[in-house]
Amino acid sequence: MTALNDGDGVGAELALREALDEGAPKSLLAPYFGEAEILQGNLLEAHQWLDSENFAPESRTHGLHMRGRLAMMEGDLDLANRALSQAVRGHPQDPELWVDLGRLRYRVGKQTGAIAASKEALRIGPNNPAALLFRGQLVRDAEGMAAALPLLERGLQFAPESVLLLSEYAATLGELGRAQEMLTVLHRLAVRGPANQQMFFLQAVLAARAGNYELARTLLQRSGDLDRQMPAAILLLGAIDLENGNYASAAQGFDRLLRMQPSNQRVQFLLARSLKLGGHNRELVARFADHADAPYMAMIVGRAYEELGQREKAAEFLDRANRPYAMSVRILPADRDVSADDLVSITDGPSIVSRIRVLLAAGQVDGARSQANAFLQRFPESSDAKTLAGDVALAAGDYSQATRFYDKAAVVRRPWPLTIRMAYALIEQGREADAARLIADHLRGEPNNAEAAALLARWNYLRGDIVHSRLLLRYAFQQGLANDPQLGDLKMKLAQRP
Repeated sequence: MTALNDGDGVGAELALREALDEGAPKSLLAPYFGEAEILQGNLLEAHQWLDSENFAPESRTHGLHMRGRLAMMEGDLDLANRALSQAVRGHPQDPELWVDLGRLRYRVGKQTGAIAASKEALRIGPNNPAALLFRGQLVRDAEGMAAALPLLERGLQFAPESVLLLSEYAATLGELGRAQEMLTVLHRLAVRGPANQQMFFLQAVLAARAGNYELARTLLQRSGDLDRQMPAAILLLGAIDLENGNYASAAQGFDRLLRMQPSNQRVQFLLARSLKLGGHNRELVARFADHADAPYMAMIVGRAYEELGQREKAAEFLDRANRPYAMSVRILPADRDVSADDLVSITDGPSIVSRIRVLLAAGQVDGARSQANAFLQRFPESSDAKTLAGDVALAAGDYSQATRFYDKAAVVRRPWPLTIRMAYALIEQGREADAARLIADHLRGEPNNAEAAALLARWNYLRGDIVHSRLLLRYAFQQGLANDPQLGDLKMKLAQRP
């Protein structure tokens, strides 16, 4: 079993075949053969070992576990749930069983149940690397990168050669701006998995942050087809094209990513910036004038209207950009096209989310609230359902209720778009200081977030804290907003202050 514990599927299969030749029962070894085939990516061969019900009593729980893992990999979530639930009942003291059950719960929208499973896995196996990795990933989503780091470091104490832990640890260090430490971990990862696609992607991230965009592109190309499949890799390639002045190519990549993630505000801004720098002002205002809520988006749309000679329109957006916080949260676009018939017939989660957003965009708040409440009742453990209920409350002007829903959603996951909406709801309740603390907390967990730093710089300027405003503005410039015209105006104002 040592080879299986080390993730060596080939070595495990050789050892298992020797044991089979020496007379060990097939029913006893079948679950471990299945695991070895899964490790090698041979899913069809894994089925030959795991589809049978005739596991030996001593290995039956492991057989059910591997059957559930295989079903989850293939997207058969009902079978995965049956198998993993049976396995947990048979052996509730296996932390890796709880990890897989937690990952399954997360996928089916039971995120609070996933958190509970991660805590149980860690309670049973406080030093189990898989449990520490899973818990670290969930903590990162809810509390930020810095909070996840100790869990990942602890996992590496007990599995120092784990490719999964090393990759996650390197990525987390990178997001925290600890480039030299990230590079050290990448060297370890290169020794353990020299052909690892994730390693080349992380090296490309590091090169891009150092300003070596040609090297970043080369490394990204060595990562296989990640730049066509993984959203983060698509984003990185677009950023490289943008920095190299390939504005049309950058816009094409960001457009593709935005179709995959239509509510991603960072991608919206990057696409708008690519269009602006490429001289495509008409397309820019056509696509983003109705969604220019963040100060940078309002500024870039305003500048585009200026170049089109539409001064009144430009003034409207430039004034919006200069309001304190400049937050006017609008309804997110639907993630997919929804027809009139679909508004009645669709039942899957993502389509329900799109249906509710269509209703909100049409001003049908009561209908959206009814749908959102039904969705929340159906998926009470889903952070997406709670976020959507908050969006409906926000659209209805019930900001305190929006805050309650958003707070519950943030226990599971608090991405930047959610933080922005939480801050807006607080501001509308007259709780500007709470909004500032929320954004500052987000910046501590995601220190590369230039928009958060810029918002705090403006906030401190408005409240007369010039020292902190300058520090935050300088930091926002370092994180990639040096050419933002609005921040240039703030820099000039700060220069006039003692």
